[in-house]
Amino acid sequence: MDKADEDDCNFWWGVELEAEGSLSKPGENAEETLLTMADLSGSVGSELFEEDGKTVLRAVYLGSRDVSHWLAALDALKKDFPGARVRAHSKIENRPWHTEHMDAFPPIPVGAGLVVAAPWHSRKLDKENESGELAASGRQRLPIYIYPSSAFGTGYHESTQIGLSFVERFIKSGDVVLDVGTGSGILFIAALKLGAARAAACDIDPVAIAEAKRNMEINGLPGSSCELRVGDLWDGAAEADLLMSNILLKTNFRLLGEMSNLLKPFGTAVFSGMTTAERAVFLPALSESGLSLLAELTINDWWGCAARWNASGKRLGV
Repeated sequence: MDKADEDDCNFWWGVELEAEGSLSKPGENAEETLLTMADLSGSVGSELFEEDGKTVLRAVYLGSRDVSHWLAALDALKKDFPGARVRAHSKIENRPWHTEHMDAFPPIPVGAGLVVAAPWHSRKLDKENESGELAASGRQRLPIYIYPSSAFGTGYHESTQIGLSFVERFIKSGDVVLDVGTGSGILFIAALKLGAARAAACDIDPVAIAEAKRNMEINGLPGSSCELRVGDLWDGAAEADLLMSNILLKTNFRLLGEMSNLLKPFGTAVFSGMTTAERAVFLPALSESGLSLLAELTINDWWGCAARWNASGKRLGV
């Protein structure tokens, strides 16, 4: 959806989420669970409040899609967050949500030298980079522009920040990268802007693929620099120097073997989208797939890691 489409839509959807009973994620509180659900489902803004002793989050979604789309996105998350439910939804009329949601996405520094921002902040970023206000270790931060929409990966969620930090750390000039569950495309876009030669990315949501294409254009990247496909993975994909997977534990776990087989012998795999409590579940599976832990990073209750083939890995031939 472009800006003209958004301006033509004179209402937004408001959906209220409520935390009840025990939450499924150890170490998370009700606020974190509801905020994560809103973020993963494509909300462009939210507010928390207490009512009758319960934690409630009112999330706002684009009116350009029917509310059934957003409710389905939330429903798909219930298996991972069974302690939360949708209690009500309604249209929000005659409020300047366009301006409000633009203000809700200020530029955010990530990693050692990146800054993630919505495209309408480009002039502000240019000025702050020139003035040194955004300087990182004496150098300007590289802007990654992402249009906040229904695809996951605005850069504000901790799991995306973990993925970006690892991409920045391990990418090398000329690398081939593979992004599994690309969402907004933020990880492969960062990789390309940091020097990767080409990318391949996939997502099970066709809307995500369309939005990743738009974000490539916003960042001045040619369409030929990334092959985008709908699906989990695909046969015949080129082996990657850097593989990125910012998805939930169950999907990372299910696809781990297939993803590791797409990694070059001395390539690096980056996994995020998991909580600190899930670390103990994922690391043994990582080792069984032939990969060894290279680095790990925690931001609040979210965890991610980078890995390479270990000494017994079949691609090392030993």
